[in-house]
Amino acid sequence: MALDFAGVAGRVDTGRCGYHAGLAAEIGVAADYARRGYPLLARRWRGRSGEIDLVLRDGDGVIVVEVKKSRNFDRAVERLSQRQIGRLLRAGEEFLGTMPRGSLTDIRFDVALVNGHGEIRVIENALC
Repeated sequence: MALDFAGVAGRVDTGRCGYHAGLAAEIGVAADYARRGYPLLARRWRGRSGEIDLVLRDGDGVIVVEVKKSRNFDRAVERLSQRQIGRLLRAGEEFLGTMPRGSLTDIRFDVALVNGHGEIRVIENALC
């Protein structure tokens, strides 16, 4: 019996391509926020509750950003599930524990959408 590794290799290449596209999207979104005066505090911060793509400083507060990349903005926003939103909210609360004011720190949850052309749309206060 012959083994067919072509399908496995294709999935690995696709996964690797998606991973790097996601990294590039995060870098572009972080640069966009930096241009608007929000310095980066953490990238791919990981806590027990999950991972946060970007955490930025907003005065004394923080902005937690979930980055979603797809061919178009509609597809990007569809990739955000209720389960993921819950994990993100819990991770944001956990991140506040690392801040000097703890849970008294102002926090905002944004979603940044990136399309296939690298254009960025930010939905501020997307998660309440």
